[in-house]
Amino acid sequence: RLGCVNIHASLLPRWRGAAPIQRAIEAGDADTGITIMRMDAGLDTGEMLLKRITPIHEDDTGGSLHDRLMVLGAEALMAAMPGLIDGSLIGQPQNDAEACYAPKLQKAEAKIDWNEDAELLARRVRAFNPWPVAQTQLGDNIIRIWDAVALSGNSSKQPGEVIQATADGILVATGNGMLLVRKLQRPGGKPMAARDYLNANDLTGARFG
Repeated sequence: RLGCVNIHASLLPRWRGAAPIQRAIEAGDADTGITIMRMDAGLDTGEMLLKRITPIHEDDTGGSLHDRLMVLGAEALMAAMPGLIDGSLIGQPQNDAEACYAPKLQKAEAKIDWNEDAELLARRVRAFNPWPVAQTQLGDNIIRIWDAVALSGNSSKQPGEVIQATADGILVATGNGMLLVRKLQRPGGKPMAARDYLNANDLTGARFG
């Protein structure tokens, strides 16, 4: 009688698809949320029954936002249940013209292209934490980057070159702006703060690629 109801982790029709949480962070959205929707034959195209909004914080990761939306989704479903049962909750159709899609994350996306904008790279680092985790090459090793922030300004260094390495982090040139890497992981090791990494690794003249 009630049909099938779904908890979708975005404000539909924005971010239909498999990875709405990560794509919202990657795109720099200010807000996201939960949509309680009635399922139909399409991909997240059914009627919207109830929405709950939450801001995306500047330090949110894919993991932290997932956990917050999980709680919000449960609360939203409980709020929707009485109206679903008594028929007072009326669905609203989605505007397909406003739709965009959140394709499934792929491991290949984790590779950092240092020619890109620092703001975009920082958002991807956050979005891809805890999976697939942003990564870059340093010599023969793959380095995973767990936390980084974008800084304004440019350097005479080439994209991927280390500008400076201090206790605050490893400052790397990008195509536009600079990326301060604050937490990283070497092969076989655990994620560590940049200051701890630098205790055992000299990055003078180093270039990520």
